[in-house]
Formats: sequence, C-alpha cells, structure tokens
Amino acid sequence: MREKSLNALKAAFPLTLPVMAGYLILGIGFGLLLQSKGFGLPWALLMSVGIYAGSMQFVAVDLLSSGAGLISAALMTLMVNARHLFYGLAMLAKYRDMGKAKPYLVFSLTDETFGLVSNIDPPEGVDRRSFYCAVSALNHSYWILGSAVGSLFGTMVPLNTRGVDFSMTALFLVIVTGNMRKKESRSPSVLGIVCSVLCLAVFGPDRFLIPAMVLILSALFLFRKRLDPNEKGGAK
Repeated sequence: MREKSLNALKAAFPLTLPVMAGYLILGIGFGLLLQSKGFGLPWALLMSVGIYAGSMQFVAVDLLSSGAGLISAALMTLMVNARHLFYGLAMLAKYRDMGKAKPYLVFSLTDETFGLVSNIDPPEGVDRRSFYCAVSALNHSYWILGSAVGSLFGTMVPLNTRGVDFSMTALFLVIVTGNMRKKESRSPSVLGIVCSVLCLAVFGPDRFLIPAMVLILSALFLFRKRLDPNEKGGAK
C-alpha cells in the first residue's frame, strides 16, 4: 500500500507544479487578508482544510468580518461555487470506482484539480485511485501551506495589506480578459458584464452581487445554444 501511494505521488507531483505556484501565492494572500481582519492561524488552517474554495474563502473573510447572516452566506456560497455542480457531473464516470476515497475526491475538486484530473490518466503501472488522490491531496496541501505562511507572515511582520483583498478579483479579471480575446468565449463574458452592470444600476453596489449571479446563470442557461457552438442546434 505504501509503495502504491509513493508511486502515485511521484507520478502526480510534476503535474501539480503549476498549481503549486498559483496556490502558494494566492494562499499567502488569503492568509495575509485573514490576519489583517483579526483572524489568526487557526482560522486560516480551519478554513483552508475544511472549506478549500479559493474564491469563496476570500469572500468568506468579508462575510466573517461583517457579521453576515447564515442565509446570506449560504446563498453567496451557492452562487460562487455553482460551477462545481457541473464538475461533479463531468467526473461521474472517472470517479465511479473510487470507493472510500470518493468523498474526499469530490470535496477537493477545485477548478485547477478538475482541469488536471479530467484531462490526464495515470501512467502505466500507477493505481488510478491512488493517482487521483495524490493529485487532489497535493493541490490541497499547497493551498493549506500558502494560507498558513501568509497568516504567520502577517503576524511576524507588520505589513500594509491594503489591496490584498483585490487579488482574487484581479485573477478573475485576467481570466475574463483572456476569454474576451477568444472569439468563441467572448459572448458569455459580454453577457456576464451586461448582467452585472444592470444589477449594479438596479440594486446598488452593496446588494447587486447575488442578483447579478442569479441573472448570469439564468441567462447562460436560456441562451446556451446560441453561446455554445458545440451545443446541438447552436451556432455554427
């Protein structure tokens, strides 16, 4: 069993290096932000181990510091992480025979982990379940380590953390900019921007986020055939 796990780790580790680079940086930013709001290392570890949802963890910092209600937090979490419903559906076949490891594999299916496991198969001679567990566990450990380092660094070194909470927004802006440069991805991005601006005008800057996400999800569902060239009956 130990040899099987070691072989899986050796095969998975090189594939997760790009994720490690991103998770360590973003995790450090999250730890710094959490520390700046008065939540120390135990909170950073608890959230990174038990929540493990990068963008939602950044949002959760504001929810914690503002004393948001349970219903608001639940709705926000659903809207921010709704895409994971589709990740799970896409992985049904690949995770079918994972046994006791399946709950953790489902829990740890972040954007980056999904991108890896959905496109790669274990090398010859490497156990499938051990390989996918290794990929998921390595990525999870990178996020936990980054969060812990950021929290500790924020404690030991007085830093001006102004702007750190913009790091996740900046990441999303980079992703949207990249999609806007691709003709086939431009329409969903434009639709998202239009829906967001409309809800901002109607609900104001403090209450527009949840209505905007509901409107975006509804619009994408209604116009999916027009937006997705691969959808049956869609544009050619």
